[in-house]
Amino acid sequence: MGIGLSAQGVNMNRLPGWDKHSYGYHGDDGHSFCSSGTGQPYGPTFTTGDVIGCCVNLINGTCFYTKNGHSLGIAFTDLPANLYPTVGLQTPGEIVDANFGQQPFLFDIEDYMREWRAKVQGTVHCFPISARLGEWQAVLQNMVSSYLVHHGYCATATAFARMTETPIQEEQASIKNRQKVQKLVLEGRVGEAIETTQRFYPGLLEHNPNLLFMLKCRQFVEMVNGTDSEVRSLSSRSPKSQDSYPDSPSLSPRHGPSSSHMHNTGADSPSCSNGIASTKSKQNHSKYPAPSSSSSSSSSSSSSSPSSINYSESNSTDSTKSQPHSSTSNQETSNLWLKPEWRPSQAAPATLLWPTPASTLLHSDSEMEMEAEHYPNGVLESMSTRIVNGAYKHEDLQTDESSMDDGHSRRQLCGGNQAATERIILFGRELQALSEQLGREYGKNLAHTEMLQDAFSLLAYSDPWSCPVGQQLDPIQREPVCAALNSAILESQNLPKQPPLMLALGQASECLRLMARAGLGSCSFARVDDYLH
Repeated sequence: MGIGLSAQGVNMNRLPGWDKHSYGYHGDDGHSFCSSGTGQPYGPTFTTGDVIGCCVNLINGTCFYTKNGHSLGIAFTDLPANLYPTVGLQTPGEIVDANFGQQPFLFDIEDYMREWRAKVQGTVHCFPISARLGEWQAVLQNMVSSYLVHHGYCATATAFARMTETPIQEEQASIKNRQKVQKLVLEGRVGEAIETTQRFYPGLLEHNPNLLFMLKCRQFVEMVNGTDSEVRSLSSRSPKSQDSYPDSPSLSPRHGPSSSHMHNTGADSPSCSNGIASTKSKQNHSKYPAPSSSSSSSSSSSSSSPSSINYSESNSTDSTKSQPHSSTSNQETSNLWLKPEWRPSQAAPATLLWPTPASTLLHSDSEMEMEAEHYPNGVLESMSTRIVNGAYKHEDLQTDESSMDDGHSRRQLCGGNQAATERIILFGRELQALSEQLGREYGKNLAHTEMLQDAFSLLAYSDPWSCPVGQQLDPIQREPVCAALNSAILESQNLPKQPPLMLALGQASECLRLMARAGLGSCSFARVDDYLH
């Protein structure tokens, strides 16, 4: 019997190792055969009951065998690519049980992988940067500074520049203007964001029709969500209304699942974790029920899986969402979805529609740093009062049983307010007209058509938040729109539309992808995620 490797096209009527591009370890004599009929002494013989393993190391192009869980040492070197496992049998009635990973290996392959992972990572850590360390430091400092400026972390960027003597390319007034625009988008106030953009950056949206259409589509979604100012003032504040989805004030966009993330832990964001500002504890809440959710309480989490590796530029690690529960024990909170009316960017004091202890009052009568003032994903929590994604929860709260329907709170578009609903329909007609106008001027755009269909589909359901296209109402969906608008503003000012730090990470990820395509095994042990702390 021979166990080994063969390239495509090798004669299958001979034991592996005897022909060119064929490699084998034979049990009758314990010899190894490397593309030749003449074997070399290698290991012990093996017979019935023995477990023989064959391991190919794609990093150094070697192959070794194991017998009953013990390594026999390297048998072949300089192996070509695209080899296939091969077993040759000569004795009639021989039976081989092959294990390709469906069962645990007798050999400790995990320990072997840890050994090579440490070697590869050590190579990366010890990569020489010559004597130009000062130049490297300056480059890295500029990359960090530009990243902070790009996402509007004004105070952090200023402090970093002061400590490292790194110049800031953009004026603070310009950074704060972008900050205000981003904040409005991430709060779901897209209509105000469009007006503010047109005021601060005249002509920007007119010269970017695709961006304008994206913003308008998002505005329509936020009108359905009840967060856009155009319907906010018209919507009733009925407890049956699901018009209060939280803001998503994470300043940096997330493009991706899987995702590994950049974190901002500067002085500007003293307590930002997963978009939750809390005086009690940090919790994750799933806000949007799955389309198949039953009457029992359930939760879901969202993730993104882009086609290429992307890195969150966010100062939060996950998005948080919550959904109402229908169990009897949670009956007192399931039908209360109140819309917070704070507007931190305006001079008028905030109005809260729930009892708020002094420790959790939000003040908006002064212009504060965005990274210090926001409450990620609108989740605010204290010992006595919990506001989870716009839902007010209090231990002593008593609800009106008449608002309950079989344990579920009824969620209506715009709280059932006819004027607000009519405004949404009118805006939808305007959006359709804009789509047709852009089609006549620039040609048919399939992305626009799909965007419009997805947005309009929300009106086909009595409860848009639990419908098959309800994920559009997730606050995390605001972040790509915010990122696109921010990049367009920077590009209009002759500044990089993407920070160099993210470009470097993207380049590293692309290199690893190309290495994998070329069969370079070391890329498996050099993930970019391992170096993000």
